[in-house]
Amino acid sequence: MSVRIRLARGGAKKRPVHKIVVADKRCRRDGRYIEELGFYNPLLPKDSKDALRVNVEAAKKWMAQGAEITERVQKLFALLGLCEKPAVRETPKKSAPKAKAQERMKAEAEAKAAAEEAAKAEAEAAKAAAEQPAEQPAEAPAEEPKAE
Repeated sequence: MSVRIRLARGGAKKRPVHKIVVADKRCRRDGRYIEELGFYNPLLPKDSKDALRVNVEAAKKWMAQGAEITERVQKLFALLGLCEKPAVRETPKKSAPKAKAQERMKAEAEAKAAAEEAAKAEAEAAKAAAEQPAEQPAEAPAEEPKAE
């Protein structure tokens, strides 16, 4: 039988409170559980001592026996120093762009970089041209009248 340390929801509508329980992973979320390890109230401030209460010895015992920990409970246990914080991905792999979209984005980025480079080179050329002293055109000699 595989067990999991998870949250069981209680409380009223829009006013949740959770029990931290050890339960068979096949049981319902709020159903039968083996042991209650603690209490979590997400509505209280995080620094409040009543927001999270855990029987640390019992939690360590169950983790040593191989109980899986849900991600949410792992975050709460990390606050108490019982385990490491779970790795957080910024964007899930599932929502990442597919191969063609990535190629398209890469091509757009290269085109944008090339356009910026060209604009930068043009600006430098204009700046260099402006810094050079302008040559004054030589005055054309006046035409002499032709003798006949």
